[in-house]
Amino acid sequence: MSKIDPTARVEDGAVIGEGTVIGPYCIIGPNVVIGANCRLISHVQIMGHTTLGDDNVISPFVVLGGAPQDLSYRGEPHRLEIGSGGTFREGVTMNIGTTKGGGLTKVGNSGFFMNNAHVAHDCVVGDNAIFATSATLGGHVEVGDAVYIGGLSAVHQFTRIGHGVMVGGVCGVRGDIIPYGLVNGQYAALEGLNVIGMKRRKFTRERLATVRAFYQKLFHGPGVFADRLAAVRPLAGEDPAIAEILAFIEGGRHRALCLPEIGRPATEH
Repeated sequence: MSKIDPTARVEDGAVIGEGTVIGPYCIIGPNVVIGANCRLISHVQIMGHTTLGDDNVISPFVVLGGAPQDLSYRGEPHRLEIGSGGTFREGVTMNIGTTKGGGLTKVGNSGFFMNNAHVAHDCVVGDNAIFATSATLGGHVEVGDAVYIGGLSAVHQFTRIGHGVMVGGVCGVRGDIIPYGLVNGQYAALEGLNVIGMKRRKFTRERLATVRAFYQKLFHGPGVFADRLAAVRPLAGEDPAIAEILAFIEGGRHRALCLPEIGRPATEH
């Protein structure tokens, strides 16, 4: 049985999963579905057409499913879908989608969202994401699996962040970041590969050496970037990570690619 504090307000039509605990002064709207064994500690508001999976822990003053912060929104019943096993600390906000963005904001499993992190309308966030304090996504951002976004960093709308990326703190991200990239700086620049993250994902020394060599040829080789990109395309078969990076680059639509600063040597983390 779910447990609902008598001070909480759960509207008719809401679906509350077995074993879920809804603490004091929470407000749950009529179109909300919450999975099993979730814990809403207190003062949580979930509204709109919002669905949460199982085993999520939600801290006070989190607001999920609020209207998109977009001037074109006219009250359409769009959605927010959140996976299972997530942690949402104090003041986290996530908005539903918009008509022009497909009507869906989607967040994966096992995310850890620190206080005051924000996921805007029409974003897609993968599994095992970590957003540090006040990390912010603009609308329509795509974030791959196992991405870390540092505190006080902000990502421009329509930007793509690949699998396994690390974004440093206090960064303004204005360009697409390749999978496994490491970016830093007031306006984020590519500093190298997130080697620590790659090791945690069981990359062998041989694989790391192969991907490093590819990275150096692509971003620090002679000539202009377009020529270097053409030269490394045949390397796609050498490692799945290389193929993933090349496919990511080819798939760009809205934003320029985040590149190293001229004259800055590659670093690793």
